[in-house]
Amino acid sequence: MNKKQALIQAVKILGFGLILLIISTYVLNFAFLNKNIIPLYLMLPLGIIGVAATIYTLFRGIRTLVSVFFDQ
Repeated sequence: MNKKQALIQAVKILGFGLILLIISTYVLNFAFLNKNIIPLYLMLPLGIIGVAATIYTLFRGIRTLVSVFFDQ
């Protein structure tokens, strides 16, 4: 994989991480605001898993971006 393809891959990963950031934040907020409509215990684990996936994805994108720029 050349540098241009790796850079495009890093931007795609960071874009996906941004989407996950918005969705997981919304799910957590929805879980705490609507305790009577949808049970908290169903939405809260989904939000926590989403936050963990967001952190992993963003760090993976940043690591890929750094490896493109600094040739590691």
